[in-house]
Amino acid sequence: MDVVALLPRLHLLRFPVGQAYLWRDAEELTLVDAGPPGSGRAIVDAVTALGHGPAAVRRVVLTHFHEDHAGGAAELAALTGAEVLAHTADAAVLRRRVPAPPPVLAEWERPLHAAALRLLPVRDVEPPASITELADGEVLAFGGGAHVIHVPGHTDGSIALHLPRHGVLFTGDTVAASPVDGSVMPGVFNLDRPLTVAALHRLAALDADVACFGHGDPVTERASAVLREAADSHRPAP
Repeated sequence: MDVVALLPRLHLLRFPVGQAYLWRDAEELTLVDAGPPGSGRAIVDAVTALGHGPAAVRRVVLTHFHEDHAGGAAELAALTGAEVLAHTADAAVLRRRVPAPPPVLAEWERPLHAAALRLLPVRDVEPPASITELADGEVLAFGGGAHVIHVPGHTDGSIALHLPRHGVLFTGDTVAASPVDGSVMPGVFNLDRPLTVAALHRLAALDADVACFGHGDPVTERASAVLREAADSHRPAP
């Protein structure tokens, strides 16, 4: 796992597939996503290397149920005592009460999806012992007030988090940056691509200097303008 400082309060945690973000408020930490299965100990080691004890991690906010973002949540919560939060529409999948709906893949996505699956650990993952369910419009107690934005499309319960006081936007997999040229685009492997494109347009209307994606390098300046350019290139369905 790579740890990259983006802002004094913000670090990127990069895994073989997917990435998470660590936000600091004084001595209190929040994780946005939790990496793939088996990531809990590596995340705790990174937190310790940054000068914090495991108990400083107060919450883990999951942007959606996919294993590369939620697989480490149960282990991380057990190691730190952190609260795990996710949107109501994805909570039943995270609790293993219903099967995960598979993405609807375009032909060009199929080899990419197969390659990503090969990089994920093959193991049974226990669900978090407890999940706090979120809804659109809630404001969480970190980052000066983190606004929950329900952006269905990638999954039914996908969310973004907007920290308006700091100009930071966490998009989850609704938006991505290309590993080839860094161009910003709607995320791949969606349940409903038109809804994902519509969600990109919703996020592009927000005010943000920094945009943190589930895959690909974050945008660390002029994020709103970059997202608007991406939205203009991908028109929502009429």
